[in-house]
Formats: sequence, structure tokens, C-alpha cells
Amino acid sequence: MTTTTPTPPPGAPSPAPGAPSSSAAAAPDRTVAVITGAPEPHPTTWKTFAAMMAREFRVLGRNAPSTFIRSVIQPLLWVFVFTYVLPKIGAAGSFEAGAARGNGTTFSTILLPGLMASMLLMQGILGTTFPLVMEFSWQRTIEDRALAPVPLGVLAFEKMVAGAIQGFVGALIVVPIVLFVHASGQSPHAHVTNWFLLALILVAASMMTAALGLLLGTLMDPRKMQMLFAVILLPATMLGCVYYPWSALHSIRWLQIAVLFNPMIYISEGLRSVLTPGIGHLATWAILLVLVGGAVLIGYLGTITFRRRVLN
Repeated sequence: MTTTTPTPPPGAPSPAPGAPSSSAAAAPDRTVAVITGAPEPHPTTWKTFAAMMAREFRVLGRNAPSTFIRSVIQPLLWVFVFTYVLPKIGAAGSFEAGAARGNGTTFSTILLPGLMASMLLMQGILGTTFPLVMEFSWQRTIEDRALAPVPLGVLAFEKMVAGAIQGFVGALIVVPIVLFVHASGQSPHAHVTNWFLLALILVAASMMTAALGLLLGTLMDPRKMQMLFAVILLPATMLGCVYYPWSALHSIRWLQIAVLFNPMIYISEGLRSVLTPGIGHLATWAILLVLVGGAVLIGYLGTITFRRRVLN
């Protein structure tokens, strides 16, 4: 089968040798028209922030099993030992007498706000610090998001929000564990006295712990991250009124004053004030001052160190 080349009509000028055809010449013109006619992109801070959060949720979804196990195992073990095993063997009376001073309060009642505060601190810090350590490693994957058309402060705030969400969810996971895992007669006596105040304390505490994680993640040497548990998390938990109310330290006055420098005190006491108001706690104004002020101050310092770390 043979093909024939169409011949121009009589009298039509023949194309010069090597000159492009009319269709080929029109192609660049169409490309230029498409480019110039396309809508100009208008990136906004909110859209960029939402895209960053969507990426964080996707990564968190992939690591959901390990994150969930990490959030459940610790409170489950503490609740099982202190509210099931010890009452079964008759060793819980000293805890209740020492912490509640004979008012009939079960140890699970004292433990509920304390464990919620513990998970807020741990998940908030770890949920922010560990991703930063990975992104600031030799691969420098943080630079991909640093090129986004927003200030670096927005990226730092996005990291804090992502860590705060993990701390918030971790605190909520504690509630059903304490409610259902206990020996007979050891159920917690708790009720919410002010839902708005509870939400405010949870949000402020989540942001403060995530801001602390941002600050630590940009200051600490990644090779010394094991010190995070030994020097920060363990002392903050043991002296953070998790297993006893702050008022129970009245007999050790110097310790009662010294632990006020521990930010976890105000998380535990804040949750205790709205969940178990029958147990003595710190003044609400002092709790809100430290939680809200701490979230703003530590977040500001963390943003500064984050910006320096990215630009170095």
C-alpha cells in the first residue's frame, strides 16, 4: 500500500525547504495561550497550613497502630496494677488513706486526672520531638516543607498542633481505661463540673506540652534523645501529682513548693479541679495562668529555635 503526499493547489506558494508546517507553527502559540490564560495561583496561609496538616495526618495514619499501642500500654499497666492488683491483695488502703485522708475516695479517682495529665505530657512531647528528630536528620526532609510559601513560624505552629492533637487523643484514651479496669469497689468517682473549663484546660495543656516538645526537639542533640526520658519525662511524671494530689504534700512543705516549678503539676491539678472537685487542688486562676501563659511563652521560644535550626 502506497501513500501519496498531498500537493498544494495550483498557484499556491510552495513552502520553503526546512520551514515548519502551519500546524507546528501554531503549537507554540497554543501553549503560550494556555499558560497566559491559566489562573494565577494565590497560595494562602490557611490553605498551606491545611495541606501540611493533611500530610501529618497521613503519616500519623500509617503509624496509627504503633501510636495507639504507645498510648494504651502505659496507662493500662498503671491502672491494672494500682486499681486492680493492689486492691485484690489488700495493699491499696495506704494509698487511699494517704491521698484522700479517709474521705472514702478510691485511688482510681485520684489516678484518673493524673494519668490524663501524664499522657498529655508524654504524647505531646514525643509526638512533636520524634518527628523533628527524623526530619532534622542527615536527609533534611524538613527542607521540603520549609520551601512552602508561608513563614517558618507557620510550619512551627503546624508541628505544635500535630503534637497537641496526639496529646489530646492520648488523654481521652485514659478515660475508658480507668472507668472499666478496676477491682470491685474501686471505681472512680468523677464528674465534669464545667465542660468549657475542661476543654480549655485540655487544649491549653496539649499546646503547652507540644510547644515544649518543639523546643526540646530543636535544642537537644539527636544522639542524646534517651536523656529525654531520664532527665525530663520521668521526674516530671513522678513529681507531677499524678498519683497524689498537690494538697497531700502539705507535710513535706519544701517539696510542695519545689514541685510548683513542674508544669505538669498544673495539668494534673487543672484536670482534678474539673473532674474530681472533692479533692483539694490549686486555684483555677493559677492553673490557667501557667497553662495558657506557658503555651504562649514556650511556643514563642520553640518557634525561634525552630527557625534557627531550619536555617542553619
